[in-house]
Amino acid sequence: MLSIPDLIKKKRDGGQLSDEEIKVFINAVTAKTMQESQIGAMLMAIWQKGMKPTEIQTLTREMMSSGEVMSWPDDWKTLMVDKHSTGGVGDKVSLVLAPALAVCGCKVPMISGRGLAHTGGTLDKLESIPGFQVHQSTEQIQDILASVGCCIVGQTEKLVPADRVLYALRDATSTVDSPPLIAGSIISKKGAESLSALVLDVKFGRAALYKDVQSAEKLAKLLVSAGNGVGIRTAAALTRMDCTIGRCVGNSLEVMESLETLKGKGPPDLMELVTTLGGVLLVQTGLAPDLTEGRKQISDAVTGGTALSKFQAMMEAQGVAKGTARSLCSARTDYYSVLRKAAHQLELKAPADGVVVDIDGMDLARVLHHLGAGRSKSGEDVNHSVGAELLVSLGQRVTKGAPWLRLHHEDPTPTREQIARLENTLTVDPKAEARPGPTLVEKLLPESDAFIL
Repeated sequence: MLSIPDLIKKKRDGGQLSDEEIKVFINAVTAKTMQESQIGAMLMAIWQKGMKPTEIQTLTREMMSSGEVMSWPDDWKTLMVDKHSTGGVGDKVSLVLAPALAVCGCKVPMISGRGLAHTGGTLDKLESIPGFQVHQSTEQIQDILASVGCCIVGQTEKLVPADRVLYALRDATSTVDSPPLIAGSIISKKGAESLSALVLDVKFGRAALYKDVQSAEKLAKLLVSAGNGVGIRTAAALTRMDCTIGRCVGNSLEVMESLETLKGKGPPDLMELVTTLGGVLLVQTGLAPDLTEGRKQISDAVTGGTALSKFQAMMEAQGVAKGTARSLCSARTDYYSVLRKAAHQLELKAPADGVVVDIDGMDLARVLHHLGAGRSKSGEDVNHSVGAELLVSLGQRVTKGAPWLRLHHEDPTPTREQIARLENTLTVDPKAEARPGPTLVEKLLPESDAFIL
């Protein structure tokens, strides 16, 4: 058997690691018998030389089995579903999708993450709700699924411990964007959930990890293959990420927009993602015959109010006081009576008459990050009240001097440079014609008759 330095050298020189060698590597990571410098060297070797599909499958399986693998009652096993997004600006899809899927008969043990850099985190959004507990044991998760049908939680201590070590060191060694390591990290966690179906929202564009659709599709195919390789029916959607999803960015503001969506007043782009991703999962589990019917079932759950009731029940099951949950879900609610409000609001005005042809989601997110809405490294606090509301949407006609963005901020006041940067995110074309905003879903994988857009 090769030693750890020999394994590193083999991959560094472009060799293919055997199943046994990958198992040795992951066992050493999990048992902490491998030096951090050695793990970092292996990560960099993988980043540089890549991995064959068989190596990725083995890496994913070994990471998945490095800790606890969840088990479910027999009558749930074909209904266990989840969704994963590669990260976006204003991406609040999970908050609407999880309860909608539960209404449609799925069991949704949604294990989510926190925000880092410009990308927001689902757990941070939910923690802006007083009392919401994202940390739940496996037993508690099963109880919530039995009573509600969905939960949104953080990764448990026992689930995929190898990934927790590797993920932290990937950030420190600039190997976050390695496709084999991305696949291993994402799919190992979903495999440990013992899912029957998984849909991946793989984003491309200015505010995404991959800027072009071709690169995103390459990753999506890798993820779909890895998911199917561990026994999960896996599909992927390629979706645009240039602007923002919906009109709100920032933790408390995104919770408000999610609740408004669950009350039937959601923006079209957010509803497009929710219904498409949910529809794919309903097809995969056999709860819908095709995407058209699947999307309709999800839409009916959201617009009809039953998903809102599920979200209220999920909040209560995860620690939110009944009165608080009821207040947030009431038809007429003052959200700021429950959620934290920033000390200051500042409105920016449109510079000219015309049609909104672009809003740079990446630059908007970066400014909000520096104002406290995000974190630069794992473990840092975020300010849940900081964020921005877009008062216009793509394709809409605006007049000079009309407010187009409301910034929610704390002290100190944003600098002139930050304000200028926010102003520059908006592009208004005086000659353009008003039109509906673009669709976000570019393509579904695998391409099949059941997934016709």
